[in-house]
Amino acid sequence: MVSLYFYTLTSVFVVSLVSFVGLFTLSIKETLLRRVVFILVSLAAGALLGDAFIHLVPEAFSEIAALPAALFMILGVLLFFVLEKFLHWHHYHGKEHGGGMHEHGEYDTVRATHPTGYMILISDGVHNFLDGAIIAAGFLVSTEVGIATTLAIVLHEIPQEIGDFAVLLYSGFSRWHALFLNFLSALVALVGALLVLVLGEAGEAVALWLIPLAAGGFIYIANADLIPELHKTTRVTHSLIQFTAMLAGILAMVFILFLE
Repeated sequence: MVSLYFYTLTSVFVVSLVSFVGLFTLSIKETLLRRVVFILVSLAAGALLGDAFIHLVPEAFSEIAALPAALFMILGVLLFFVLEKFLHWHHYHGKEHGGGMHEHGEYDTVRATHPTGYMILISDGVHNFLDGAIIAAGFLVSTEVGIATTLAIVLHEIPQEIGDFAVLLYSGFSRWHALFLNFLSALVALVGALLVLVLGEAGEAVALWLIPLAAGGFIYIANADLIPELHKTTRVTHSLIQFTAMLAGILAMVFILFLE
């Protein structure tokens, strides 16, 4: 039992360290970062849609009856709609609007924090909770299955964490603040892992119903927050780059299917 907890929690912590992939941006000059972050936000939109439709939605329909799974996805969309409304009311009462994209393609990351940043942290926290639960479930089967699951999740997390970090920058967080909050969100995976280890099948059942909720949240953020921001620039070259980056995010999620 001790070895089970050790292997599981060590694996989850290793996966959480992937959130520091954003460290590479700390060596990039602020002016250059603001010029290229729109590419990373496009990548994030593609990765969120790819993760939702290629991984989470099929998983939900394979484990849960179609109607309840669909209703929970819609519930996920509605929950994030309500959450964004609350964040707008809370942060925009007499305050200047948060970061965003200018027509020439640069992101303003110095004004008040945009609610999208908080939403990506919450949705990513739910997703990380699921990752921790999945890793724990793998180690309950065997050490080999647990290690294989961990490797698959690490490969899965790298493109998503890069995109999440970019969204936090776009939302107005400083680079170090975004890095720290992204790591805290990643640590939620420990909660998911411990829940499954302590509760066993009951914990897995709870995690199961979070899958369609996470899918709905990812779909909402990509379509309601990120893609509308990308439409604020109308340059043909920027539009082509955005489309290519979104496609790369989707294809990264397709590629991961062959590694799982």
